[in-house]
Amino acid sequence: MSETNETNGHEHERTRTYSWRDPMVGVAQFASQSGLDALRAMIASGESVAPIMKTMNCALVEVDAGRAVFALTPAEYHYNPVGVVHGGVAATLLDSAMGISIQSSLPAGTTFTTLEMKVTYIRAMTLTTGPVRAEGTLVHLGRRMAVAEGRITDSAGKLYATASTTCLIIDVPQTP
Repeated sequence: MSETNETNGHEHERTRTYSWRDPMVGVAQFASQSGLDALRAMIASGESVAPIMKTMNCALVEVDAGRAVFALTPAEYHYNPVGVVHGGVAATLLDSAMGISIQSSLPAGTTFTTLEMKVTYIRAMTLTTGPVRAEGTLVHLGRRMAVAEGRITDSAGKLYATASTTCLIIDVPQTP
């Protein structure tokens, strides 16, 4: 990933370039391995779980059965027009952490999709916030539905947002 502050003829324009891997590679892993084994392999390889993680410049950093942690350091490209990190960044981090906490408890051949999510924003993130962690924890896993909770905290443990989700358990989509 590269970032520059070149103006390219525009006084305030910035440029950011990055790459990602084919997301169907991860799908194939979930088809053949338990969620926990596939996720641990992804962390060990240094590969992103999904292209959106490259877009946001965050990463899955910890995973255990029923628990997942994503890390992100707020950057200027996360900002909204009022000068704070866009709420969608926090929502995406929480959705990912909660979803992966569910995936980490699923057998091979199954995955999930989010049915609903509620986010409560406690305080705004900015460049001065420093690194944050979004931790998702599985609350309930049934045959067809799962429930999880999430929290975003900074390095001092200060709370930035909480969330809860309900997800539908589905078969892993067929890869082309």
